[in-house]
Amino acid sequence: MITVAIVALLATLALPLSEVAVQRTREQELRGNLREIRDAIDAYKLAVDEQRIPRNAGETGYPKSLDTLVQGVNDAKSPKPAKIYFLRRIPRDPFSTDPGKSAAETWGKRSYVSPPDEPREGDDVYDVYSLSTGIGLNGVPHRQW
Repeated sequence: MITVAIVALLATLALPLSEVAVQRTREQELRGNLREIRDAIDAYKLAVDEQRIPRNAGETGYPKSLDTLVQGVNDAKSPKPAKIYFLRRIPRDPFSTDPGKSAAETWGKRSYVSPPDEPREGDDVYDVYSLSTGIGLNGVPHRQW
């Protein structure tokens, strides 16, 4: 009888610990995915600044969509027709619960003209953020990472 009580007590303690471990894993994946996409956006902007990607007047030099980073763009400085690719694939937001959405649709997108405290989509993609309403283990909402 005592053995059963000890096993039951240990089981009730293990469940919250496993939930924290799962959240920690998803948060690590979120950090990595955000870094990967943001690095690709920065690489795209650098290629525009180096004139490898033509920019029209009035454009910011940031990609029009996340899909552009995967589809690639023609390299204007290459002597042979070649494309520059910035991502192999768009990673999903690990906190997205809708399997019907494409990977690009799982992210919030902020345009260059959008204020940082009130991000909105626009003509380009300057930054991405999680659409999750959850709060991280560090106390910061996932949307603000």
